[in-house]
Amino acid sequence: MTTSPDLLKSPDEPPMPSATLGGESKRSIEQVALLLFITVPFVALLAAVPLAWGWGVSWLDLGLLVFMYYLGCHGVTIGFHRYFTHGSFKAKRPLRIALAVAGSMAVEGPLVRWVADHRRHHKFSDAQGDPHSPWRFGETLPALLKGLWWAHIAWMFDEEQTSQEKYAPDLLADPAIRRISRDFVFWTALSLAIPPLVGGLVTMSWWGAFTAFFWGSLVRVALLHHVTWSINSICHAVGKRPFKSRDRSGNVWWLAVLSCGESWHNLHHADPTSARHGVMRGQIDSSARIIRWCEQLGLAHDVRWPSAARIDSKRNEDGGRSRRKEKAAEAA
Repeated sequence: MTTSPDLLKSPDEPPMPSATLGGESKRSIEQVALLLFITVPFVALLAAVPLAWGWGVSWLDLGLLVFMYYLGCHGVTIGFHRYFTHGSFKAKRPLRIALAVAGSMAVEGPLVRWVADHRRHHKFSDAQGDPHSPWRFGETLPALLKGLWWAHIAWMFDEEQTSQEKYAPDLLADPAIRRISRDFVFWTALSLAIPPLVGGLVTMSWWGAFTAFFWGSLVRVALLHHVTWSINSICHAVGKRPFKSRDRSGNVWWLAVLSCGESWHNLHHADPTSARHGVMRGQIDSSARIIRWCEQLGLAHDVRWPSAARIDSKRNEDGGRSRRKEKAAEAA
C-alpha cells in the first residue's frame, strides 16, 4: 500500500490569520533560526566523540550536561507533554509555572506551539492530518525512509503551522503561560548560558566556561533534540505493541532512560491521559516517579494513575501481533 504525499494534510484546517503566538505561516527568519538551532548543536554532537577522545571531558562538564539534560527532558515529558497537553494530573500554580519554564529550557520551541502540535498529532495519529507521521509517504522501504526523515526533522520546516487557537485555547487563556511561551527566546538564552556561567565560575577560567558551554549547552541540546524527535519517528515505525491503539505507536526499550519514560509509546497512545507510560514490570519511567513525588509533596493532585484493570482492558489479546497479521493480509 502506498500513500499520497498530501494524504496527511488536515482536511479541516483552512488557512487562518495570524494567531496569538506567531501565526500560521513561518517567516523566513524563523526558518533560519530553526535551522541554526538544529545544525549548530548537531555539529557539536558530531565533534563530541573526537574531542572527548583527544581532550577528555571533565566531571564538571559531564555533570552540567546530565543535570541540564534531565532538567529540560523532564520539563518536556512531565510539563509540556503529560501535564499541559494531556492533563494527566493537576498542579499547584508554582509547579505549573516551574514545569512551563523547565520545558522551555529544553529548546524545543514555545510551549503553546509545542502543545498545539502534539494535540493535533494525537487527533490524527498516523493518519490524514498528523503533522509528523513517518508513514506519510507510504509503506514501501523508500517511502518509510523518507517518512522517518520527515517525522524526525523535516516536518518542523513545513510552512503550514498548527492553529494554536484551535488546539491550545486553554493555554492561550492563561496570561502567565502565554507570557512564558512568548519569552521562549529568553528561556533559550538562559538555558544556554547556565553551563558556561557555572563552568567559568567554578574553574575561574574562560576555558572552563567554553568547555562547559560545549558539553552542557550545545551537546546537551543536540542529544535532547534527537531523543525527543526519535519518539516521533522511531517509536511510530518500530517497537512492540502490547496495547490496543489506532496507530503505529510502539515501545522502544533502549530509548526509555534517555527519554525519561516517553519511549513506552504504545501504552501512551492506547491511554493518552495516563500519568505513567511504563506500566509493565521493568519499564523505567522517571517522569512517572517524579510526578509521584510531586503528588506526595502536595504539589500535584488528581493524578491519573492507571489501575491494573484499566491496563488489562487496553491489552492486545494477541500480544501485539494484530498489526503484523493486518500487514500479512494486505500483502496477500
